[in-house]
Amino acid sequence: MPPARKRLRAYDPATTRAAVLAQFGQVRQAVDTLTEEQFALPTRLGDWTVRELTAHIAMVSGLVARYLRLPEPEEQDLALLDWPFATVTAADRVDEDTRAFADGGSVVELFARTAADLEELLPAASAERLVPMRFGGMRLGDFMVTRTVELIVHTDDLNAATGLDVRYDRRALAACTRLLADALAVKAPGASTEVRIPPFAVVQCVEGPRHTRGTPPNVVEADPLTWIRLATGRTGWGDALESAKVSASGERADLGALLPILG
Repeated sequence: MPPARKRLRAYDPATTRAAVLAQFGQVRQAVDTLTEEQFALPTRLGDWTVRELTAHIAMVSGLVARYLRLPEPEEQDLALLDWPFATVTAADRVDEDTRAFADGGSVVELFARTAADLEELLPAASAERLVPMRFGGMRLGDFMVTRTVELIVHTDDLNAATGLDVRYDRRALAACTRLLADALAVKAPGASTEVRIPPFAVVQCVEGPRHTRGTPPNVVEADPLTWIRLATGRTGWGDALESAKVSASGERADLGALLPILG
């Protein structure tokens, strides 16, 4: 797992919490409208149907309250920029947990229960409090940023599976985009290539001659959702180039071997 050596980007805890709650609320409203036929639709996530997908969204959002009910760890084990590289190690367990959670009642009820838990526990919790998440002790403020990734990525999965147009909260979309962009800079440290995801992020990455002034010789640019799909493997690098969803110029602008980032 690449070490998170870069200076962490600052995230305002109040903004992040509002973003998580807003995106969760958007998905909850959509879930309330789904029919049994829609819950049975396939998704792009292996053999998960929309039922497993939406149950997973409720589960990963509800982990906030679940962890707040557990004793606080004695020390922090995981930095925010370590999280994207740790997720791949838990894929099988996540699948098992999601299926078990989905058996706990109707998805609508799961969302209602999760919303009640968040309303009860989140307002009084300090962003500096450590939570015992899957990979070790982590600041609550950092863990909330990871929830924006879970919510935005899986909202996009839900839209793709159902044809719905669930809105992406701008604050959640920004946090998700920035974390995945910073993770790329950790995975491929350097300053030869500039990756632009307007209007939310610009990062320098990839070893090579450092650019100091003027137009960088190696530039990659994509819109936020395209970047998120690339970073999570929903879209392939070649397909994104062919469809003009991403532009890349310069001999060090090929990010294909570095993607996806999130497991």
